Amino acid sequence: MKVSREQMAENRRRILDVASRSFKDKGFDAVSVAEVMKAAGLTHGGFYGHFTSKDDLVAQSLAHALAADSFGNGEFSDFVRSYLAPRHRDNPGNGCPTAGLAAAIRHQTPAAKGAMTEGLRTQIARIEQALPDDGAVDKRRAAIGSWAAMIGAVILARAVDDPELSDEVLEQTRDWIDAQVE
Repeated sequence: MKVSREQMAENRRRILDVASRSFKDKGFDAVSVAEVMKAAGLTHGGFYGHFTSKDDLVAQSLAHALAADSFGNGEFSDFVRSYLAPRHRDNPGNGCPTAGLAAAIRHQTPAAKGAMTEGLRTQIARIEQALPDDGAVDKRRAAIGSWAAMIGAVILARAVDDPELSDEVLEQTRDWIDAQVE
């Protein structure tokens, strides 16, 4: 039975959603194509109708996740509080792809690195636009510094086995960013 164009697009979106979540949760190497396809409710054989290889899936799912990763039109301070929260820290599969995958991207293909590069450029521009326009702060420097601090804080908060220290890393980074961009 032939699958409609609409169903093909829906299947592809479902594969990308599942792969993005799985990669963020477990890392690139710990997730197999068969696992992604099963979680998407599709057969392994259908994979090659959408992607040329696992490397292609990695690059495309990363681009997909980064395109969806945004703080919308809210206030920057609200985004910082939400991003540097225990709920985000404790749910990497549903969290930021940059915090979940940035350290591992150096071992990936140029296409995956390119997707991360574009995601970083886009997020810096979004933050730069959202920062207060008081002229006292170099907005690009503040955007890059804030984003780097946020990513680093989430990575560190996830890496430690001391819940108090983990919470403190998030809290102190939120306070530091607030002090820098007010």
